[in-house]
Amino acid sequence: MTAPATTAPARASWTWAFAGAALGLALALLLFIPASWLGSRIDEATAGRLQLSDARGTLWTGSAQLLLTGGAGSKAELALPGRIDWHVRPRWNGLAVELNAPCCTMRPVAMRLKPGWRGVAVEVDDGQTQWPAALLAGLGTPWNTLQLDGDLTLLTQSLSVEWIEGRMALAGRAELRAQRLSSRLSTLRPMGSYRITLVGGATPTLQLETLEGSLQLSGSGQWIGSRLRFSGEATAAPDREDALSNLLNIIGRRSGARSIISIG
Repeated sequence: MTAPATTAPARASWTWAFAGAALGLALALLLFIPASWLGSRIDEATAGRLQLSDARGTLWTGSAQLLLTGGAGSKAELALPGRIDWHVRPRWNGLAVELNAPCCTMRPVAMRLKPGWRGVAVEVDDGQTQWPAALLAGLGTPWNTLQLDGDLTLLTQSLSVEWIEGRMALAGRAELRAQRLSSRLSTLRPMGSYRITLVGGATPTLQLETLEGSLQLSGSGQWIGSRLRFSGEATAAPDREDALSNLLNIIGRRSGARSIISIG
């Protein structure tokens, strides 16, 4: 006995209806991914050093309290004044992101995330932001010992970072100006102002120099793969050695009047 002729079209209708409902549900879930999900991903990617506390909204439009911590097992933690908010929009080749922190960004920081078959790239628009140096204490040792105070100004120019199969590639330039720095380890206020310059390329380089002040810092380094190798030194002006002695003992290995700084 054969089935009625209407059975096949009816089944097809139900199939399309189910597929449409499933697609609608998937889109709804995608559109309303909670901001806390983004916080969890950032926590995992930074080993807990960067966290989004009290995240509100969604992956696409949300806000949170930004925390810097010393990572797993560390009790160090410091929050950025106020909240940060973000807006994420799909593009044909990835995502467009805008970040805004009323305390520290004169205008929203715009960037683009471009996923690829072997990794992901992040491009940052040229701009300038300003951050409190005291925030670094949240990262734990040695920053919570130094307890720096002053202003950090970050300038970016054609900056992009790409991760390809676990390897990092840098292009463009970033400059960090640390101005009027002081520390609880020294009675000298301020100790000086400094500039750190990052230049991308086949072998990205890092340069540290003193702009002014009694604490003299200098050094250079380069990234080998994803690992930074840096060597530098710190010295005090002849009439400021006593005021800076404790600080010199902390930031590097003492060698006479110098403090040798080595990373990697």
